Amino acid sequence: MLETDKMILVADDELMIREAVSSYLMKQGCNVITAEDGRQALEIFRRRNIVLVVLDLMLPGISGERVCEEIRRSSRVPVIMLTAKTQEEDILNGLNIGADDYVTKPFSIKELYARINAVLRRTENTPLAQKFSWNDDDLVIDIEHGETFKNGAKISMTPSEWKIISALIQHPQKVFSRDELISLVFSYDFDSYYRVIDTHIKNLRKKIEDDPKAPVYIKTVHGMGYKFGGNKD
Repeated sequence: MLETDKMILVADDELMIREAVSSYLMKQGCNVITAEDGRQALEIFRRRNIVLVVLDLMLPGISGERVCEEIRRSSRVPVIMLTAKTQEEDILNGLNIGADDYVTKPFSIKELYARINAVLRRTENTPLAQKFSWNDDDLVIDIEHGETFKNGAKISMTPSEWKIISALIQHPQKVFSRDELISLVFSYDFDSYYRVIDTHIKNLRKKIEDDPKAPVYIKTVHGMGYKFGGNKD
């Protein structure tokens, strides 16, 4: 059960889905607020204490993709996309713009609830407050405040990127297989998650490496996976 001021936002243009999902979640002890379009979803997100968003992609007004991108500009609150878009590229795009999970319609409300619980557990199990720096503060990662700095400039990360980099930096020189990274980032298997992990690594390198093609921090161990390098201060 969530604390009384914490809420799950369910944004979907179909009344029956909003009512069914919110009714089930409330029976499980969750606090729920709903939105019927993208603009309303963003307004609610900005003024309420939202801890997770269930977001339909095909919202009127402002699309679910745009809503997710706007949320990611200022927050790493978990987002589970709920949509009839089932093409692989749609799923990959949704995950790459910052979604934590992806549920396709038609769906089981019990499965959706299980995924919500899984995402919230991962969010709550944050590491102990620590601040890491490498190479004379070339890269600084403040886990307590969820901030990353490159050459003194603050950079933004998606929730998935943050989960990956947090795991890597806390286990330097450990080689993480793609399967291990998938288990850290996502709740359930999806055939193309390998591609998503590789995309996240590519995007992370663009943000924290001086030369993404010759990475110092996120190194590829061919045939095995990825590990974190760099000289810790």
